[in-house]
Amino acid sequence: MSNSYALLLGFGLPTCMLLIGSFLVFARDKSVASILQLLGATFLTVVVLVHVAETFGLLPRMGWGLRRSSGHYLDLGSAVLGLTLLPIGYLWHAVACLIVERRDRPTV
Repeated sequence: MSNSYALLLGFGLPTCMLLIGSFLVFARDKSVASILQLLGATFLTVVVLVHVAETFGLLPRMGWGLRRSSGHYLDLGSAVLGLTLLPIGYLWHAVACLIVERRDRPTV
C-alpha cells in the first residue's frame, strides 16, 4: 500500500508544478495557446486527484478502478483531454514565441 502513496507523490508533485507553470504562462500571456495548456494541465491534475480518491477510498460510489463506471470514464476522459490539450497548447505557444522572435529580429 505504501508503494501507491509514493507513486501518487511521484506523479502528484510534477503535475502540480505543471499546473502552476501553466497558470503563470496564462497570467502573463492570455492567448488561446495558454488556455489550452492550462486546460490540459488541469485535466492531468484531475487524473491525479482521481487516483488519490481511488487510493484512499473516497467517494466509493464512483466505482474507482471498475470497468464501465463513472470513475473510470472520468479518469479516462481527463487523461485523454490532458494528454491532448497540454502538448497542443505548449507547441502552439512555442511556435508563436519563435514567430515573434524572428519577426522582431533585425535583418542584416
